[in-house]
Amino acid sequence: MSKQTYRVCFCFRRRFRLAATEAPPPVKAMFNNYSDNGVMNVDHFHRFLVEVQKQEKASLEDAQAIMHSTAHIFHRRGFNLETFFKYLLGESNSAFDTNRSVHHDMNAPLSHYFIFTGHNSYLTGNQLSSDCSDVPIIQALHKGVRVIELDIWPNSTKDDVHVLHGGTLTTPVELLKCLKSIKQHAFTASEYPVVITLEDHLTTDLQAKVAKMVHDTFGDMLFTPDTEVLPEFPSPDTLKRRVMISTKPPKEYLKSQETKASGNASQKENDEAWGGEIPSFKSRSAEFKDDFEEEDEEDYQDDSAPAYKNLIAIHAGKGKGGLDDWLTVDPDKVRRLSLSEQELEKAAKTHGQQIVRFTQRNILRVYPKDICFDSSNYNPLFGFCFRFTQRNILRVYPKGIRFDSSNYNPLVGWMHGAQMVAFNMQGYGRSLWVMQGMFKANGGCGYVKKPDILINNESIFDPRVQLPCKMVLKVTVYMGEGWYYDFSHTHFDAYSPPDFYTRVGIAGVPADTIMKRTKAIEDNWIPAWNEDFEFSLTVPELALLRIEVHEYDMSEKDDFGGQACLPISELRQGIRAVPLHNQKGEKYKSVKLLMHFDFDFV
Repeated sequence: MSKQTYRVCFCFRRRFRLAATEAPPPVKAMFNNYSDNGVMNVDHFHRFLVEVQKQEKASLEDAQAIMHSTAHIFHRRGFNLETFFKYLLGESNSAFDTNRSVHHDMNAPLSHYFIFTGHNSYLTGNQLSSDCSDVPIIQALHKGVRVIELDIWPNSTKDDVHVLHGGTLTTPVELLKCLKSIKQHAFTASEYPVVITLEDHLTTDLQAKVAKMVHDTFGDMLFTPDTEVLPEFPSPDTLKRRVMISTKPPKEYLKSQETKASGNASQKENDEAWGGEIPSFKSRSAEFKDDFEEEDEEDYQDDSAPAYKNLIAIHAGKGKGGLDDWLTVDPDKVRRLSLSEQELEKAAKTHGQQIVRFTQRNILRVYPKDICFDSSNYNPLFGFCFRFTQRNILRVYPKGIRFDSSNYNPLVGWMHGAQMVAFNMQGYGRSLWVMQGMFKANGGCGYVKKPDILINNESIFDPRVQLPCKMVLKVTVYMGEGWYYDFSHTHFDAYSPPDFYTRVGIAGVPADTIMKRTKAIEDNWIPAWNEDFEFSLTVPELALLRIEVHEYDMSEKDDFGGQACLPISELRQGIRAVPLHNQKGEKYKSVKLLMHFDFDFV
């Protein structure tokens, strides 16, 4: 890797000298501060872990174990500069601890969590003509997705059930095949519950057939409530390795087709090969065209499909009336309300705090002592225990004109308390990177506990109100490496080595959302930027760090060179390696950045 040649024209070539990877000056200075005569021993390394990496609980034994775990680069006396630099770029020093297990409280009701949610989970590609298959369902489950959506329709002979996107050219797949695949792969990535949301377009006899399929397939894995309507959602911990069904209560099959949404499928936010910028919640218009919306739940009693009705653990439906009626909290039962991304954006302008209240509303429930969930809540004077519980689930789904399976800004849903922000997992782009970043948290189990500001009933969080700064995140982008090994030498530029620059910023509430960038380093496979950035965060609980690398191109669109998105709540301080991923969220084999992170709490 000493020289590289590029053909400029038929008879002329350019030759570039390729430098070896070496520690940037700030890292060299850090090594000198924590070493003696060019050697960092265990004592030095322990002090480095505590003072620079902010691992205050690290012991001398921990430092020794880390050194021994990197035996391939560890010298008997300790780290020299070269081996210390290799350690910093190694997997064990990642900015995000991939070995960290579930650590959020998993004993609260399901409605207290953001849940990794798929939309039209069976589609292999676009929303109009791609194949329907169980393969994308399996892929989603392996990535930790916990909510799988299936649109179920009668087959052509009206005697069986298919899964397909109705009113389109998508080819169907049998429902039974999808159910069996869900059973086989449901708990590969996470042992926490899987919710199957059914968009039901069936006759009552086929609903009964579906009920038998579901019972026969899942058996004891299926969670069905003891009462017709749950007064409170169970916790993820009590539902480990269980499957739940969520849909509207059964009613007579409507043969009329849904009105097809019209619009321009070409989205401004997806006009680049690597995905356009995440649309700002502040700048979106409130106007929208009708979407493929869920049918309203009607007041009726339909016992024509009791077995199907008894499957439903999470009842869905909007009810009659408008937003004020939809967002009314029923003290005696819980439910799931679904809004399209456009409905949510429009509603947020006029009913923002009411939406948060719908997902946040805490009802005081009183229990006899013998069924107390927490003995600390027991009141001996009155002989009962109590608990405040969050009531409802809000699901947001993509607008119908996203024919290309693109997505929207998930923060719009999360900052209004929506637990199920449904995404087209078969797409790609910046919005999906943010979604994948959020659910890296909590061990990647698919459930992330909502922050207290969205659970606490003392005040209603308003995403539009700018709060005081809580934390300042300081970021240094040192350098990057690995593109030389993972890409062909003409992938970025046919005539010279690449000119890389890094974009770094925050996805969060409107006041926190921002992107900044480094300068471009010309003709270098191992760019060293050594640039510092600061980000003031008002709601760090909802913030994610966005990192992108691009190759500057004067005449065409800049090329994509990798991305990472990490929840601020789980970002490790100090000098850290940041592995980069491709457009689909798959980690590159070699490409990574070396960065420094520091938190200052206000």
